Amino acid sequence: MKKIHLSLVAMLLLGAVACTKNNGSMPAVGGNVSSDEAASMVAGSVSLNSNGVANLAGDAAVDATIIVATPNACGTIKSDSISRKSSAGAAFSFSYSLKYNFTVDCNSSNQPDSLSSMLTYSGSFSGPRISSTNSGSSNFTVNGLLPAATDFVVNGEYKRAGSFASKIDTTNHGSSNIDIMIHALTVTKHVRTIASGSANISVTGSVPNKGSFSYTGTLVFNGNGTATLTLNGTVYIINLNSGDCSRV
Repeated sequence: MKKIHLSLVAMLLLGAVACTKNNGSMPAVGGNVSSDEAASMVAGSVSLNSNGVANLAGDAAVDATIIVATPNACGTIKSDSISRKSSAGAAFSFSYSLKYNFTVDCNSSNQPDSLSSMLTYSGSFSGPRISSTNSGSSNFTVNGLLPAATDFVVNGEYKRAGSFASKIDTTNHGSSNIDIMIHALTVTKHVRTIASGSANISVTGSVPNKGSFSYTGTLVFNGNGTATLTLNGTVYIINLNSGDCSRV
């Protein structure tokens, strides 16, 4: 299995996947998982230090750059296996195995103009406030491969499912499912940072002896390394590098 180190993941060891409860705990839907805890799960699904959407969009952008530079790229199908884990002794531990399949699509002039990216993955994450073991998939289309385009534009769906455990409230542990529908996630070509985009969010699951929980919301990528999450009406700011989030 090949290990790939990308510039986008240079900040993997910063911060924790947790929400700062600036105004006290929000009430839970179903009497168990609070909106702050649900927001922590979302932060872990989008940030760099837990193999989130920011990582996967970056992977697709890097592969798009490499693949289209090869001769006769149209129709090229490429498979890639990646192992991604924290360094020894890191404060925040994570380990993920990923399997990608990429396909290059071309326009009527036989020029590569988009990339289809399909992924399956599994792994685990542990931070100061929450730990999770999960698996999932993503299905992205990356537009903007033509040389004249200044950005890559990513659309598609990211899914994560598995078990979680709160380190703050040890009675909160169970199963969770996260679904993120990405809309026009724009990644700049020259530095491969997220410039803009949005997503629809769904967080569901259950806690033994407490029942189920359900949250829906939206995510807006702000272009400055943060994203604004609105979850059941409560607003959070997520740091895409560290996974930290705070209620506004």
